[in-house]
Amino acid sequence: MARPPARRRTTVLCATAALVAGLGIVPAAAQAGAGPAQGADTAQGAGRAPAKTPLAVGRGGAVASVDTDASAAGIEVLKGGGNAVDAAVATAAALGVTEPYSGGIGGGGYFVYYNAKARKVFTIDGRERAPLSADKNLFVEKGHAIPFDEAMTSGRSVGVPGAPATWDAALRSWGSRSLGQVLKPAERLARKGFTVDETFRQQTADNEKRFRDFPATAKLYLPGGKLPAVGATLKNPDLARTYELVGKRGVGAMYGGELGRDVVRTVRKPPVAPGAHRVVRSGDLTERDLRAYAVKRPGPTHTTYRGLDVYGMAPSASGGIAVAEALNILEKSNLRKLDDTAYLHRYVEASRIAFADRNRWIGDPAQEKVPTAALTSKRFAASRACLIKDSRALTSPLAPGDPRHPKPCGTTGRAAPTPYEGQQTTHMTVADKWGNVVAYTFTIEQTGGTGITVPGRGFLLNNELTDFSFTPVSPGVHDPNLPGPGKRPRSSISPTVVLDHGKLKFALGSPGGATIITTVLQTLLNRVDRGMPLVDAIAAPRASQRNAATTDVEQALWDSSVRRKLEAKGHVFKLNPSFIGAATGVERLPDGRWLAAAEKARRGGGSAMVVRPGR
Repeated sequence: MARPPARRRTTVLCATAALVAGLGIVPAAAQAGAGPAQGADTAQGAGRAPAKTPLAVGRGGAVASVDTDASAAGIEVLKGGGNAVDAAVATAAALGVTEPYSGGIGGGGYFVYYNAKARKVFTIDGRERAPLSADKNLFVEKGHAIPFDEAMTSGRSVGVPGAPATWDAALRSWGSRSLGQVLKPAERLARKGFTVDETFRQQTADNEKRFRDFPATAKLYLPGGKLPAVGATLKNPDLARTYELVGKRGVGAMYGGELGRDVVRTVRKPPVAPGAHRVVRSGDLTERDLRAYAVKRPGPTHTTYRGLDVYGMAPSASGGIAVAEALNILEKSNLRKLDDTAYLHRYVEASRIAFADRNRWIGDPAQEKVPTAALTSKRFAASRACLIKDSRALTSPLAPGDPRHPKPCGTTGRAAPTPYEGQQTTHMTVADKWGNVVAYTFTIEQTGGTGITVPGRGFLLNNELTDFSFTPVSPGVHDPNLPGPGKRPRSSISPTVVLDHGKLKFALGSPGGATIITTVLQTLLNRVDRGMPLVDAIAAPRASQRNAATTDVEQALWDSSVRRKLEAKGHVFKLNPSFIGAATGVERLPDGRWLAAAEKARRGGGSAMVVRPGR
């Protein structure tokens, strides 16, 4: 099984420490309102990062992302008459410039779209695929799994990028603008540059040793051989040219053209700096693999909760199923009336159970039999809910249930612990004046992906194939997430749309590896059951239980009396030294206005914008 790297990711200001006293939310003062993208021509070292605001309310459409320049790119498209799909692709491309360590054209993701006129939810699975030559021993040498750090920084971990195909498919199906048109804001941003903030600099510092071993990466992200200074302008003319190429020639440039050839060349012979001592394995990606890639269009997962319809992403993502199962388990509990201790106890236990089942049953449905309908059924949830006891906590790893033949409090087979997943992903939520909404989460897996930049192209390659189990998680038990030819690795990505009698109530999503599922679930419960405004539901302190011996918690929960009360029930906690997730969402208010919400402090804070602020 893959092991997590020893280092931790970016340590930024913990969101919850400043937001809570005990568990009472104290809304942080909103920062200055964010305007159009700023800092493009800032002098080196003298710039200033664009202001962020976590909350915006108004009309004409909305965008919420982790970055001001990216949100502004989406707003620009909306102001120009584009719809939510157009704006989502524009925002994603801009995030490829300003959040290149989390997502970009070299990665993939999952796109959930709500069509207001049809009152229907549609999805695109743009997950990366393994090469057609891959087998279950992709990450095994001499009978043993290769070290995670070596797998991560290698051509072997690179899956066929799905982002370009996702953007193209979404625009062709539901957009009103061409790919070339919506890539223009990001192309301009890459050419003129963006302002480096504390988070970007720290992420670069965390990757500095890796980046120095790849000349194209070092040239781009360590200008002059040094870490970029906060306030400096970072330009990426190679990525600007890549966007220009894709805009003019279409995604065939990736899946059968010169851009794809450069990707294959880089994967098969990673360009390592002379004198570097790092073990960097080659990959077996071919141009045939690129030509064979196609997005999938599965139906969304669906369940009902408190009279609302909750839609999510189906496999190869596991998030839609896991969130639905946990909601079904919790539905018979009156979470609104419970005190904080009882509420968090039931939430943690439902998460534990959902992950036990997720780990055993979910893989790429093209190669695995995934009982999606059974896993998301009320009947199966009822058979699992009886495991929860108010007086004591369950212990992990918990054995899964059998959704095909559910028995009250029944388990089957051996427990399957949750393997490690890279946590640096990015999410945006977009709405337009017609009521259409997009929740789109995409990634290159690790912070900085493989660390390998395609020379002359300005983007990092993903290391998504490390989301596979390297070897069976539980020896002797079928693991649905082993590598295979053309297989998509399982993901925890969970873009979620919530409807009230067919009309959009709210939509949300988050980065965070396996913590994505718990972040989305807890935020949804905070909004629906605990009655928190969306921005406070996002800001509230988080706990994440993933069928592990310990439950991760943020500082505010670690310091609270609630932790001690839960420990008396048998819960075991581990302090997350930074943060869990980084959510964004949009909500339709009763008067028709849009509310966009993002993080107040996690990951440097998020950026919420609307086309026309106010009433």
